[in-house]
Amino acid sequence: MIDFFFDLLHPIQWVVAWIMVRFHDLFTWIGLDPAGGAAWSLSIVGLVVVIRILLIPLFVKQIKAMRGMQVIQPEMRKIQQKYKGKNDPASRQAMQQEMMALYRTSGTNPMASCLPILLQSPIFLALFHTLNGIARQKPIGPLNADLVQQADSATIFGAQLSDVFMRSWGTGNWNAIVLTAVMIVLMSASQFVTQKQLMAKNTSSASMEGNPFAQQQKMMLYILPVIFAVSGVNFPIGVLLYWLTTNVWSMGQQFFVIRRMPNPGSLAEKELQERRARRAARRGQVLTTDPGTTATAAEHTTAAPVRRQRQQPKRGGNRGQRRPGSSKSSQGPNR
Repeated sequence: MIDFFFDLLHPIQWVVAWIMVRFHDLFTWIGLDPAGGAAWSLSIVGLVVVIRILLIPLFVKQIKAMRGMQVIQPEMRKIQQKYKGKNDPASRQAMQQEMMALYRTSGTNPMASCLPILLQSPIFLALFHTLNGIARQKPIGPLNADLVQQADSATIFGAQLSDVFMRSWGTGNWNAIVLTAVMIVLMSASQFVTQKQLMAKNTSSASMEGNPFAQQQKMMLYILPVIFAVSGVNFPIGVLLYWLTTNVWSMGQQFFVIRRMPNPGSLAEKELQERRARRAARRGQVLTTDPGTTATAAEHTTAAPVRRQRQQPKRGGNRGQRRPGSSKSSQGPNR
């Protein structure tokens, strides 16, 4: 059954191997040792960059879905309050139907926030199987037998990319033990920081109250780092490098989004408005916001220049008393 599952991943494995080999050719062309750990490690980093760039449209959908969930929180709480204490099947079904109708009318999808992670899973499993195949001298597509031998013997900080913490612990390979331990800690810490900044700065306090989705996020804040730490001891160094790079990318990407496009009513939105107000004040402008806006105040905020009253120049004593052509009209005809 497991072999059948990995057979389904074979096309993805082939693409993963092709991308790695192309990056390996690039780094070899610029002068890196083709059998060195730097060339193969950077090839894995390049693979992450390509995959995350391809996932940017899905990340945008994820951001929109999270914003939509924030906007409909008051309506969701009304529905939950309406059916509070009603545990019969008819009431639960009615509440689910009203929730689904709310999702349709608002154009939100709760599952959209999970799409990038779900779509990365097959790529992650394909990479895991590919790097395990390198340790077993198993070529895949463009990653032929010679390249597999190079990748298997490539070392980084004295450890091979195919080394695993548990196997290294049994053999006493301290270079691999220390390197994998450090990477697992960094991988778990980056995941924690990413989730923490999402909850601390980009979530409104109102949306956290009575929201099961927000409570699940709070649980995942502590569960995901533990999952990474426990499962990481069985990952090859190449897979740990892939996942660590992915987490760092996610942390930086989310920091940019939270800073520039915060969610409604969040601390990040308040900080964005304060930064814009300070910048406008330095330019001698004042910020005007539409009254009653919360979520999109940063989008509808405009800078209006401070208008100063223009002083009219004072005219001279006799200047302007007689205009051209006014002498005849003022004197009248001589009789």
